Amino acid sequence: MKLTFFGAARAVTGSCHCVECGGKKILVDCGLQQGRDERDNQELDFAAGYIDAVVVTHAHIDHSGRIPLLVKQGFTGNIYCTRLTGQLLSIMLRDSAHIQESDAQWQNQKGKRAGEEPVEPLYTVHDAEEAVKRIVTCEYGTTLQIADGVKVRFVDAGHLLGSASVEMWLTEGDDTRKVVFSGDIGNRDQPIIRDPQYIRDADYVLTESTYGDRLHDMDKDPDYTADLAAIIDETLGNGGNVIIPSFAVGRTQELLYFIREMKEQGLVKSVPGFSVVVDSPLAGEATRIFSGDLHGYLDEKAIAALKGGALFQFPGLTITESSDESRALNLDPTPKVIISASGMCDAGRIRHHLKHNLWREECSVVFAGYQAEGTLGRLLQDGAPAVKIFGEEIDVKAHIETLDGISGHADRDGLLTWAAAFEQKPKYVFVVHGNDESCESLTDALNTQLGLTAKAPYSGSEFDLIKGVWIKETEPVPVEAETQATRKATGVYTRLVDAGQMLMDVIARNQGGANQDLTRFTEQILALCEKWNR
Repeated sequence: MKLTFFGAARAVTGSCHCVECGGKKILVDCGLQQGRDERDNQELDFAAGYIDAVVVTHAHIDHSGRIPLLVKQGFTGNIYCTRLTGQLLSIMLRDSAHIQESDAQWQNQKGKRAGEEPVEPLYTVHDAEEAVKRIVTCEYGTTLQIADGVKVRFVDAGHLLGSASVEMWLTEGDDTRKVVFSGDIGNRDQPIIRDPQYIRDADYVLTESTYGDRLHDMDKDPDYTADLAAIIDETLGNGGNVIIPSFAVGRTQELLYFIREMKEQGLVKSVPGFSVVVDSPLAGEATRIFSGDLHGYLDEKAIAALKGGALFQFPGLTITESSDESRALNLDPTPKVIISASGMCDAGRIRHHLKHNLWREECSVVFAGYQAEGTLGRLLQDGAPAVKIFGEEIDVKAHIETLDGISGHADRDGLLTWAAAFEQKPKYVFVVHGNDESCESLTDALNTQLGLTAKAPYSGSEFDLIKGVWIKETEPVPVEAETQATRKATGVYTRLVDAGQMLMDVIARNQGGANQDLTRFTEQILALCEKWNR
């Protein structure tokens, strides 16, 4: 019984952990690496065909974005998640695949002129559709047997619609261990989404640490609606646009909720009937899911608003679908609010809107979510005087604003509160999903303040869940010293080892076979060994 840390180990994106129990391999999340965390998204650290099942904590791409690649490379098992996570994955994975195809097409058009070899997309829309076919959903609180000796149950994590912490029971012979995966723990008192639910018992816990080294800068009673209204009022009054980079799923719907409230309360005086454009087909589809059957997923105030059909509806709201509609927004001089993906500005239509508005001092760019290191959003948030977008240097003259406290992630205190809810201390706490500073800060607090045994592992580390000891602890590799070739070689070798394990399983299953077949199989293996013996 073993736990291996692959992605989001000392990193914020690319979540991926593997549990082995009774000969079965279960992945918890399989996310895309983004920003400074990105190494080589093309290379999985394991043989995809050797994975028996995937459990997904929530639909954000940094937790789910490499699932279509997993399917492309041979995964044939089921993908387990909550009902609404399944609905969101069905649109998000297709959208991610479309972006992969578009990026590859653009690179090939550019590379052809330079005589470069064509590149393939990370995965295609077909791969995403095949992944969606494998999704199996359930509601919170339902216990599922996903493999022999492996049961899971989803608990509301309060981060995103359908997001979950995962309780996993593992049994080998007479030994049973319970492992809890936090997923992304939500902030408290968010609009729409309920507060995170606590879990009372576990042998082992994996906890995220995105904000493990800081507290949200919040007033005693923050008024997000009034704060955003003040920015919109001043900017539109000056004749500028308000550009809000936002994740299409979750954050966009919260912003629409705030804007609906400010319009009802008449908080924007300069242009009372101001226009709001959600420039993202994905956001439009996600908003329709947010307006569906949400009982068991929303808080009571949101459900009450939902009954009136007005949760995300108000005068002046437009959702664009086509690229032509998106381009037209920057030709229209009317001051407006534009909400567009992606939230970290590393892809999507938001980059076009930033290109057309960053240099205008009457405009504002409002960040309402976490900006990972190495992303365009983080550069702007840190005060860069100029940035490059599509190869062109753009002066930053617009006002750069951040809505403090609106984060969908729990801060340091929220994470400690979640960890302190376990009535008996877990045997070990593994700190993941954070940069070095966040991981180390939260690890120290868990050890000293809560008296737990906690550690932040590096990618590739392995832990024996029966004996409670480390099998392998990997060392950090400085980013500047780790070449792409090194990373790729390491990942490919790991896949080779997994393939060898798979071969041993095949040999075991052929015991008792016909002598003629066994002789031929043996000769093929010997020939392969002779070819590669060095």
